[in-house]
Amino acid sequence: MSETLLAGLIGHPVAHSRSPAMQQAAFDALGIAARYELWDTPAEALTARIAALRAPGYLGANVTIPHKAAVIPLLEALDPLAARLAAVNTIVRERAAESGSVRLVGHNTDVTGLRQALAEQGAWTAGRRMLVLGAGGAAHAALGVAALEGAAVWMAARRVEVARAALSAFQQQAHVDAPPQALGGDQPERAIALDDTERLAAALAESAVLINATPIGTRDPDASPIPPALLRHLPAGAFVFDMVYNPPETALVRAAHALGLHASGGLPMLLYQGAAAFRLWTGREPPLEVMRNTVGIAT
Repeated sequence: MSETLLAGLIGHPVAHSRSPAMQQAAFDALGIAARYELWDTPAEALTARIAALRAPGYLGANVTIPHKAAVIPLLEALDPLAARLAAVNTIVRERAAESGSVRLVGHNTDVTGLRQALAEQGAWTAGRRMLVLGAGGAAHAALGVAALEGAAVWMAARRVEVARAALSAFQQQAHVDAPPQALGGDQPERAIALDDTERLAAALAESAVLINATPIGTRDPDASPIPPALLRHLPAGAFVFDMVYNPPETALVRAAHALGLHASGGLPMLLYQGAAAFRLWTGREPPLEVMRNTVGIAT
């Protein structure tokens, strides 16, 4: 009998996640003897949890809030994108063919997932200007997409200095092929306090894409990262994407729909980032339709 390999989600909290059902369905569909688990990991347990991945029987892990940056010093290597973003959401356990030594490599499949989700929704039809709500690991993925798409970007966070630092750091580390307009030129003016409704309104009026990269709204259908009424400042044709996927339709998405705007919750991003992680762990093409049906995305 083949050994059952383990993968899981590292974060705190993680009980709301739909990754286990989606990844398990993918393993089962391809006959891979693997099990996907939830590993609720407070900060003080993170080092031990990452160390456990070096033991035999592990494929790797996904990483979610609040550990996407904290795991970096615990890994042996990062792929170039994860290094530029300073955020990891997928860890792959690799064994060197010659020496047999094990190393843990951090990747960021959030960028792949978000970029694909936005593309299939036709998000860029109104232009390449983005407002990102939040400045954590998920927001860094949105910055990565902005650079790849050549989009100017504003960032709003509870602590404006954190937003300013995130924009500045990413601009310095951006891919050499990124267009010069990516992320905009004047970073301090593009960092906004999340409660500064006047500046938010002005940024929304210039934005073709609004991304909620905060956890606000998770398991709370009435919570919104900004006052929903502010969405009226978005131009016609703008697209609203909420990375929160539980509930599938958040207050932000409902408000956008009520204004006649195109909007989506985070399930498509969950699907595509999970498919990319599956490919990294197994070296096989993920059964995308099985995964899509498991999380309830209509085709």
